[in-house]
Amino acid sequence: MKTEEKILVIGGGSWATALVKLLSNNVSQIHWWMRNREAADYILKFHHNPNYLSDVEINTDRVFPITTGLKEAVAKAEIIILATPSAFIKRVLEPLTAADFNDKAVFSAIKGIVVEDNIIVGDFLNQKLQIPFGNIGVITGPCHAEEVALEKLSYLTIASQATAKADLLASKLSCRHLKATVSDDIFGTEYSAVLKNIFALACGISVGLSYGDNYRAVLISHAIQEIERFVQKVHPINRDINSSAYLGDLLVTAFSQFSRNRTFGIMIGKGYSVKSAQIEMNMIAEGYYATKCIHEINKQHQVYMPISDAVYNILYEKISPLIEMKILSDKLS
Repeated sequence: MKTEEKILVIGGGSWATALVKLLSNNVSQIHWWMRNREAADYILKFHHNPNYLSDVEINTDRVFPITTGLKEAVAKAEIIILATPSAFIKRVLEPLTAADFNDKAVFSAIKGIVVEDNIIVGDFLNQKLQIPFGNIGVITGPCHAEEVALEKLSYLTIASQATAKADLLASKLSCRHLKATVSDDIFGTEYSAVLKNIFALACGISVGLSYGDNYRAVLISHAIQEIERFVQKVHPINRDINSSAYLGDLLVTAFSQFSRNRTFGIMIGKGYSVKSAQIEMNMIAEGYYATKCIHEINKQHQVYMPISDAVYNILYEKISPLIEMKILSDKLS
């Protein structure tokens, strides 16, 4: 690959904004596709995203916001980063075909499941767009966009079976306040990134119900065991589940003030309905969709997942959070 690849970021939210900001430290020309024309025009004029991470200054000498012509934008890129909510990814990529992705590296920064298909983004890219797994990668945490924007020291894991491509992207994202490491576990890291949102939601529910830190410590210690059981079932390889890509990502999502899944869970624990919580947040909590998708996927694998099942019962079976969390607490010993 050439020294200076053309990189395209697809998405207009917090994580897309943070990734663009990071890349602008090391890449001279970044293309940024977003659906919202007004936001793109605002960025070009005022150098800030008006809707997400609005305090972050965008270097428009290096960044070119685009609102139309996704097909043309993809054609010019050699590395593509997907950073949209998982619920929208099919609609966003609908104009594109397998031919549009020939010889391109596609990295997913999406921490959710393709809802209609009940598959992770990597499998969707491979099955629906015929992108070889060697050209697919995952960008995962532990990392919140808000702390990246504040230039707090942060860490990313870049997973790909093509380590040279992962190394390249890691070098482009790394800077004074961000360290990026590389993994070859694209399935385990992506499934873990999906599952941790469910467990962060459970953590938030416990906050809303006024459970204490003692309980949450036990809850999350069981959550990482659930992640390990599940990812070993769907993709059995040697991995250290206690490394930052798995345990670290779970911890930051479960306990951070910036976690929208934790916030969503707190509201559910306090008695909000799913719909009212979604309206008040006005942001996507990936854990809500992931809960149902993992429940469906696990019908095939039959992994013991009491925390995930409890969240499913609360969100989709409409069982009282108070009752369901009490039942769950008796299983966490």
